[in-house]
Amino acid sequence: MSRDNARRGLLVRGLIALGVLVASAFLLLTTDPRLGLDLRGGTQIVLEAKGDSDAADRSLEVLRRRVDALGVAEPVIARSGENRIVVELPGVQDPEEAVKVLGRTAQLLVQRNGQTVMTGEGISDASAVRNQQGAGFVVNIQFQGEAPSKWQKVTGEAACEPPGTPGRQIAFVLDGKPISSPEVSSDTPCGAGQAGGATTITGRFSQPEAKELALVIRSGALPVPVEVIEQRTVGATLGAEAIDASAKAAIIGIALTSLFLIFAYRLAGVLAVVALAGYAGVAYAGLLAVGATLTLPGLAGFVLAIGMAVDANVLIFERAREEYTRKPNLRRAAESGFRGALSAIADSNVTTLLAAGLLFWLATGPVRGFGVTLTIGVLASMFSALVLSRVLVLWVLGTRFVSKRPRLSGLHTLGWVRQRLSVVLYRRPSAWLISAGVLVLVAFAGLFVRGLNLGVEFTGGRMLDFTAGGPVDPGRVRTALADGGFGDVVVSSSGNEVSLRTGPINDADSSRIGTIVSSAVDNGARQSSNELIGPSLSSELRRNAVIGLAIAVAAQLAYLAVRFDWRLGLATVAALVSDVLVLIGVFAWMGKTADGVFLAALLTVIGYSVNDSVVVFDRLRSLRGSRLSASYPDLVSDAVVQTVPRTVNTGIGVLFVLSALLVLGDGSLANFATALLIGLIAGTLSTVVTAAPVAMWLESRWPRRAVSKKRTAGVRA
Repeated sequence: MSRDNARRGLLVRGLIALGVLVASAFLLLTTDPRLGLDLRGGTQIVLEAKGDSDAADRSLEVLRRRVDALGVAEPVIARSGENRIVVELPGVQDPEEAVKVLGRTAQLLVQRNGQTVMTGEGISDASAVRNQQGAGFVVNIQFQGEAPSKWQKVTGEAACEPPGTPGRQIAFVLDGKPISSPEVSSDTPCGAGQAGGATTITGRFSQPEAKELALVIRSGALPVPVEVIEQRTVGATLGAEAIDASAKAAIIGIALTSLFLIFAYRLAGVLAVVALAGYAGVAYAGLLAVGATLTLPGLAGFVLAIGMAVDANVLIFERAREEYTRKPNLRRAAESGFRGALSAIADSNVTTLLAAGLLFWLATGPVRGFGVTLTIGVLASMFSALVLSRVLVLWVLGTRFVSKRPRLSGLHTLGWVRQRLSVVLYRRPSAWLISAGVLVLVAFAGLFVRGLNLGVEFTGGRMLDFTAGGPVDPGRVRTALADGGFGDVVVSSSGNEVSLRTGPINDADSSRIGTIVSSAVDNGARQSSNELIGPSLSSELRRNAVIGLAIAVAAQLAYLAVRFDWRLGLATVAALVSDVLVLIGVFAWMGKTADGVFLAALLTVIGYSVNDSVVVFDRLRSLRGSRLSASYPDLVSDAVVQTVPRTVNTGIGVLFVLSALLVLGDGSLANFATALLIGLIAGTLSTVVTAAPVAMWLESRWPRRAVSKKRTAGVRA
């Protein structure tokens, strides 16, 4: 590439970076964040299903779909007692609209001559669109299953009736009220009917009416009517002190990570810190743009993503160091560093995007929200590393002042680790596999010896409501409960009422909690209700999450098989599975609560594990192409050793953030940091002790076909 083309490319990237940063700054200054129940509180709606327990369970899933359709992220929906359902919605702009939508039975019937010929169960989708043939809006519906053939039959029979007669009309009835009774169009053949599996509900609806109608039809009918028993505004489930402590932890963690980058890479580290600041702004603006609901664990995960975004910069800098040792020219070394690290960055991010996209498409609830956050974080990370960081590094390192002082750049040497570390790791791969197997078995044994302490989101529990003699300070109640050994209780308040959500407890513990609450409130408090609640992460949601995760892992395996080799893809999945088993087992040994926050941590660990293995195998692919006569174990060993600086530097960057969250964070956030810390260690070690030995074992059993030197030379040419 000529110097003019290089400058032109740098200028284009600079303009793109400037445009993205300006747009992000505009969003940050003009858009208010949507905060979750834990940070701001929201609206609590108590519904009572007019039926038995089974009907309430089925109603709960319909309500969950309606809440998702309302665009509310991170809600809490759980059974309470025999037939009540508690819905907590963060950041709802119009609570009255939410109550109206949730409370409708939405039983849609298709009738002809007063007889029901179809029900809403045959509808797969509904959408509100502008009426192209008149005023107002209409609702387009799509049929599924046997419904298209039924619709064709019904319309074919109606088309045989004379125009203007009742027999030619087909009525759509919602909850017993006709909403539209159009005649079958004159171009519909008698007896043949309307094919295609779709139709339109007309009625000159306004846009809000059409959207609401499409929403309730799309989410399905409630099996029984529900009645709104109570609606109230509830405060944040986390106290101000916990939020402040977590904010301090985030600031300290990011500051320590930045100082470490500057220490390790000098001027290049300073430029990486600037790029990471840009990453933080772009990623946060992306979350605001899609209207994501921000919760404390979500923000902690966002802070952690900043630490993990260090990885791309570290990969680039280590590649640039290698190039500089071959040819001491800072600008060319930096350009080669970006080109050399591109494949590893692309592969690791594509595998993560595959998982995030499938989790968003297939899962629901918090797992789907995690997919959205992860996607935005990955895209912002790629922008930071490949556009913003590239512009800054090439521009600064290309100046005459820096080029004459290469030691200032931090890229003039391979670093202390690479210069002193030279070891052959895999003379006996089977010993590594046996050691890894023993570690996994010991860790996972905790699940059977002690059992996993599941949180209230998975198990359900009790909801205790108290009425105080005056205003309630939820912070005092949380502190008192934590001091009394009930630190996992979720506390929310509304005026002089306080509501507690806890896991399964006996009557003695319930009485103790009541005593603690009464002593923590001025003028005491009396218990107004004590009801069993079901899990907010229902069996359907958990099943969808597991299916989505399994398909995501399979998609990652397929991608790695294409980009690398099916043996390396299988080895990556083996390391991923071992990381999951170790994390779950260690949490069981520690007696920690595995709640919704733990689920987010588990998904993060899976992404980190895949990313770590991809980086090592990318280096292995490079070495195998350049050293055709070397033995496979030696190549794998060199790939691991050569990526040690990246592993150490990225790990330390993430470690600073996690340590700060662990020391200063709130109880649930400390558990989140603990899970990620375990996952970080397991993910780093599993690449060395599991992924690499498994790859060597698979290679020994099913060796790849030898690639001739002539063919390799032809490819390079």
